[in-house]
Amino acid sequence: MGAIFKREMKAYFTSPIAYIFLAVFYIITAFYFVNMNLANGSTDMSYVFAGVFVIMMILLPLLTMRLFADEKKLKTDQGLLTAPVNLFEIVMGKFFAATVVFLVGMAIYIPYILVILKLAGTIAWASVIGNLLGLLLLGCSFISIGIFVSSLTELQIVAAIVSIIINLVLYVIDVIASTVSIDILKKVMVAIGFYNRYTEFTQGILNITSVVFFISTIFIFNFLTVRVLEKRRWS
Repeated sequence: MGAIFKREMKAYFTSPIAYIFLAVFYIITAFYFVNMNLANGSTDMSYVFAGVFVIMMILLPLLTMRLFADEKKLKTDQGLLTAPVNLFEIVMGKFFAATVVFLVGMAIYIPYILVILKLAGTIAWASVIGNLLGLLLLGCSFISIGIFVSSLTELQIVAAIVSIIINLVLYVIDVIASTVSIDILKKVMVAIGFYNRYTEFTQGILNITSVVFFISTIFIFNFLTVRVLEKRRWS
């Protein structure tokens, strides 16, 4: 897993992908921070966290689209699949590499917190910690979905588009559920929706059920990716 992780980290920072992701992420969060906090003299950072939801749906597939699709296109996946390597370690090596890049993006919140502490002298730590946890869980969920989709195709653009569509469905399914009259179907749609669960964190609500939901989502999609690779190995 360590070798895969190092290789992917090198690939991220020797290509424009990581820099584009970080630049856009920093610009968007800075826009929300300046307009919602500094301009209004507010110490509530919930809008800064909530505002990046839609952006992450689009940006994170850019990080994951090449992870397996590029391997398949260049036929380098054959070496991985035929080597005596645990497929779970391969998947997790790529997952952790994308997650680290995402964490570098999240690090921008540290100076924002310090600025608020400097100006106001205090901050709602429970809310900030809840928001950071929610953002991390949401981001890792999107990453695991993107990696799974990338394992299904050799075209990066297809992997990115399909990942964005899945993320969008998970974003709006809560809204769609309100128009459904079938009670069981409505409950299922609400249960798998991301937005309402994420907004709980942005409101400072630490719901253990939502934490378990996101962790389960990460595990399920990484497990599905392993199964895809297993099928390809034996075929």
